[in-house]
Amino acid sequence: MGLGDKIKNAAQEAKGKVKEGVGDATDNKSMEAEGLKDQAVANAKQAGENVKDAFK
Repeated sequence: MGLGDKIKNAAQEAKGKVKEGVGDATDNKSMEAEGLKDQAVANAKQAGENVKDAFK
């Protein structure tokens, strides 16, 4: 995959961090958990990209 996918993954991770922060600040555990989930998904996708790059 390309640079575009890496940018999307970084954006998803950033969005997750914002959600986590807002959820924590407003004591909204659901939003905080959703932010953590978004970050985990983005990190997993990024790890997959790194593996693909290693085999190129």
